[in-house]
Amino acid sequence: MLFSIGLLIVIAFLAYKASPVEKEENAHIHGAGQIGLLAAIALFGVDYFTSYFYATGEMMHALHPYGIQEWGYIAAAIISVANIVFGFLYMYSLGIFNEGGGSYTASMRYLTPGLSLVVAVVLIQDYIFTIVVSALSGGDQLLSVLGLYGTNWIWHFLIGGILAAITWYLTIRGRGESAQIVFTLLGIFVLMTLLMVGGLIYANVNGVKAVAVEETIKQVSFTQALFHLLTASMKGLVALTGLEAMSNGIQFVINEDASIVKWGKKHYPKLKGVWDFYSGKAGIGRFVQTSFLFYGGLTTFMLSFFAIRFNVFDGTLGRTLVGNLAYIGFTQFPGGEIMFWVYQILAVALLSAASMTAFQDLQATEWRDVAIGELPEFIVYRNAQGTFTRSVTIGFAATIIIMLLVRGQTSVAVPFYGVGVFMPIMVMGLAIRRHILEHYTGRKRAWGAFASSVAAALAAIVFVGQIAGKWQEGGWMVLISFAVLVIAANAMLISPIGFRDPKQIHRIVRDKARVQGAMASIVEWQSLRMQEYRYTVLMGVTKFFELFGVRRPVRFDPPVEAGDYDHALHVDHPEAPSLLEQYLDKPQPKLGGSPKQTEPVPHDAM
Repeated sequence: MLFSIGLLIVIAFLAYKASPVEKEENAHIHGAGQIGLLAAIALFGVDYFTSYFYATGEMMHALHPYGIQEWGYIAAAIISVANIVFGFLYMYSLGIFNEGGGSYTASMRYLTPGLSLVVAVVLIQDYIFTIVVSALSGGDQLLSVLGLYGTNWIWHFLIGGILAAITWYLTIRGRGESAQIVFTLLGIFVLMTLLMVGGLIYANVNGVKAVAVEETIKQVSFTQALFHLLTASMKGLVALTGLEAMSNGIQFVINEDASIVKWGKKHYPKLKGVWDFYSGKAGIGRFVQTSFLFYGGLTTFMLSFFAIRFNVFDGTLGRTLVGNLAYIGFTQFPGGEIMFWVYQILAVALLSAASMTAFQDLQATEWRDVAIGELPEFIVYRNAQGTFTRSVTIGFAATIIIMLLVRGQTSVAVPFYGVGVFMPIMVMGLAIRRHILEHYTGRKRAWGAFASSVAAALAAIVFVGQIAGKWQEGGWMVLISFAVLVIAANAMLISPIGFRDPKQIHRIVRDKARVQGAMASIVEWQSLRMQEYRYTVLMGVTKFFELFGVRRPVRFDPPVEAGDYDHALHVDHPEAPSLLEQYLDKPQPKLGGSPKQTEPVPHDAM
């Protein structure tokens, strides 16, 4: 027991010392929302790092009841390929769209405003369900410690709600403090996971017997088995939200080289291409996404191997798949049961912390949606710490309602969580393709267009596969909710709430959201583009009703033209003022100018 306690103390100390600490001289800059490499890994990486606790369990749950759990290796291979393809797509995209917005910005620039609007509402749904799934999965791991997994949904709901409330509070407190806490927890997780794997290898070498449980295997045909393999692959891909999260939240990353890049440029200048690729805030985002390329595949293969070897899955012995493997692995050490308890409680903390990624991206998305006219203006409020508190609070309230509706069941929420991920990835692939076709020639143009097309096609296949593979678990409901969201988004935009003139846009972006520079210029341009789209839709509705003899006068004049993207962004003159300056009210000079000052008449002139 003393050995385990001492080891845990050492692990916690090492993780805490490695965590990022905000320097006093950077307090104002970081307080405005800017974070460095370690903080970015924590806040934008925790989502996919913690998919370790539920993705493989969900994947194997689709195979194990039918006795085809060995097919889990095939599903893991599919997941690995998808991670690499989509990972490289998004790493490349950060060099183009390095001011944030992800596929939302990409689609607005290279595709259509209507498609961008769809992406915007899908991302909001996705981020909210990220919070739901992460918090409920944390509750699953906590109940797994007690052997009560899957017993009473009330406990799942209550624990999930409490965990979501904690992460809501930490997010409101500010990014610097959140990053330090989360990075420390991730450090402990990595070190303890390595210990657990060591224990599992030791148990395997020493012939520890598989868990013996009574099971009823459902017989299926080969075709049905292939369908369940599709379902398993789709369930294991849910962690791909991490890519869009980093791309969308890059605006919160400080625009300077990470320490390792500065060191590399100084000591290994010959690797200039590598250091340039990882330079600036885009480079910090690429570091985070590089870790994602292989993490999902490696952890899925590892968990699948030991789950099959020891015959443990979600629900076995009242624990989750990871809970069962953690018990086997840690009990190979003296006092290992203490480490098992700590590991499961750590899983609870990390899964709830994964909600922070979604809370960060809700902020990054919703203030843009307000600017374009998709959401009411009152949502935009940014406190002194740089947090959009109303966005976070509204997201938290929606999370609690959804947790209640799904009765605290993670598996019910997962289809809604996973399906919306791949539509934005598909859009990003199409946008990158358009960019390459416009800016490159020759072999680079041909190969680049081919690669981006493959990524977009793969995302489309997975998007359809998510719905088909999860049809029995709510995939059909996801299809309906997707259609309702798209219709509601357009209805909101063409309503009076969706109208934005240049003065409103400038006030929302520059004064209320307190965003400046290139990011502000991009959103101002996007807002004007969306108002053009709004006017087009209104004219379309008017013409439609005219077919039935209903004629209504157009209430608004045509909106201000957005113009060219590069001109709006001031690529050549970054110091140029906002493109909306010309539409703002300026103090008017009084007639005749300023009154002349009179001087006293000299005494001798009288």
